[in-house]
Amino acid sequence: MTTPVDLLSLFLHFLTLSLLSIGGAITTVPEMHRFLVDKTGWLSDTMFTSSIALAQAAPGPNILFVAVLGYNVAGLPGAAASMAGIMLPSTVLTVTATRWARNNRESISVRAFSAGMTPLTLGLIIATGWLLALPFLKAEAHRWSTLALIAVTVGLTLKTRLSLVWMVLGGGVLGALGLV
Repeated sequence: MTTPVDLLSLFLHFLTLSLLSIGGAITTVPEMHRFLVDKTGWLSDTMFTSSIALAQAAPGPNILFVAVLGYNVAGLPGAAASMAGIMLPSTVLTVTATRWARNNRESISVRAFSAGMTPLTLGLIIATGWLLALPFLKAEAHRWSTLALIAVTVGLTLKTRLSLVWMVLGGGVLGALGLV
């Protein structure tokens, strides 16, 4: 049984996640899943994954998946609450930090901070990818094709300069054909 949607809780949770979204909101997907699926039960595992897949396939900014999640939780008010929560702190912080960093770009602390964020962002993106692949890895019918697709994607990323857009398109085509 799901609990009733509390828009303030939805807003505040996404407000908090905004400050943790180093590398973009997509890096906080595991925590969004924990909150929306595991803790509150507002979305099923399938609805959660489908919401992200739908939003990522659509043209426009990557952040739109937050609006789709919010919409699936509580309609337009849910979309507004989740988007306001994820955008407000990060926007204010980004504008302020960018102005400061631009004025201090030669500082060793600014250069060290930038260098230190790279592995952190990469780790968060890998965690998100794993979470999104997990339902397919658990399904016996998709396990080996999913592992093969992951291996090919990693190999192409490391060995070529092929745009990730083409890899996403290729994965989508393989999925539409029922091969993955």
